[in-house]
Amino acid sequence: MTATGRPSADRSFLLRAIELSRRCPPAEHAFSVGAVVVGADGAVLSEGYSREDDPTVHAEESALAKLPAGDPRLRTATVYSSLEPCGRRASRPRPCADLILAAGVPRVVIAWREPDLFVTGCEGVDRLRAAGVEVVELPELAEQARAANRHLLD
Repeated sequence: MTATGRPSADRSFLLRAIELSRRCPPAEHAFSVGAVVVGADGAVLSEGYSREDDPTVHAEESALAKLPAGDPRLRTATVYSSLEPCGRRASRPRPCADLILAAGVPRVVIAWREPDLFVTGCEGVDRLRAAGVEVVELPELAEQARAANRHLLD
């Protein structure tokens, strides 16, 4: 059995994504998000967080950019993100949901759906599911994911 796709592994990798979100430099107009890309064998392929090396980079975008284009491991990987991958975006031409689809990732695990703070109707989960991606939500970790974003929500 692979390490991904099990509740305990999903929880562990999503907690790592939440931990990464705490590294994000706070921003007034963007969420702090962490992402981990995990192969079918349970090995971490890459990690990223919002604003890691660019003021407009998103966590999933950062993590995916660290892997070679067309990396065959992505076809059986899972992306763990502390927040729903964006379905619409102003700062880049392609939202994170589209980047995940282009990479061929078949599974995404999130803690928290994006609230209508910056973009009304994020639609990332809907876009991924419509394309056949399995999306798992672990709402019991949502409060921990929101904690890195208190400066936006209070």
